[in-house]
Amino acid sequence: MKTPIKIILLFGIAPIFIACNDQSSQTDEQVNEVASDVPSEVEPLVEEVLTAEEQAALTPEEVIDLFREGNQRFMNNDLTARDHSAQVRKSTYAQYPKAIVLSCVDSRVPVEDVFDRGIGDIFVARVAGNFVNEDILGSMEFACKVSGSKLILVMGHEHCGAVKAAIDDVKLGNITPMLSRIRPAVEMVDYAGERNSENPEFVHEVCESNVKNTISQIQEKSPILKEMQDNGEIEILGAIYDMDTGKVSFIED
Repeated sequence: MKTPIKIILLFGIAPIFIACNDQSSQTDEQVNEVASDVPSEVEPLVEEVLTAEEQAALTPEEVIDLFREGNQRFMNNDLTARDHSAQVRKSTYAQYPKAIVLSCVDSRVPVEDVFDRGIGDIFVARVAGNFVNEDILGSMEFACKVSGSKLILVMGHEHCGAVKAAIDDVKLGNITPMLSRIRPAVEMVDYAGERNSENPEFVHEVCESNVKNTISQIQEKSPILKEMQDNGEIEILGAIYDMDTGKVSFIED
């Protein structure tokens, strides 16, 4: 007769196999003793929640630098270990995020991780194709004018399905009017080659065009944000996330 096996998984060590028979078995006390001897390899970071004074002292350029540094850690697989439970408690009654990021809904773009940011660090708005409408503009105005964020980052990404669908002028339910927000970026691209979603070079050009057009829409349709940018209170930037490397390339012009 085969001896039943119970597997106890202990964090950070290999599984321990314990024979469950009447003759030989480890007690829970013995197992707990083994677990207590396992050293903690990484001490989770509990960041202090940014105060209003600390947020006010930040410049848009400093926030951009923090994003660049965080993205480098993301690419190096060196994300900061955080105690999220503690951060949740620390940010319960106030928030003073550094920035708002407008991203596509794509599940392969984990915005907070991409910039190695924690709870309470950034606002994130997401919509397929990272375009703006009245609701998102209002959210950006809240983030910057009301809550003091210093940066608006419009982040597109390579291999964007919404951009490809806009290029191919897909017609399907509510997707059709949604894609109409991206279609202008397709028409803006001066490109002599194959203008379809099978051409990765053209898709990239449209992706970048869409980010730039979104920034123009923000500046045109939100006098509040345009004035804040002109006064140096905030910066409005574009970027492209590379799916292959995890790198965020900022669009400087």
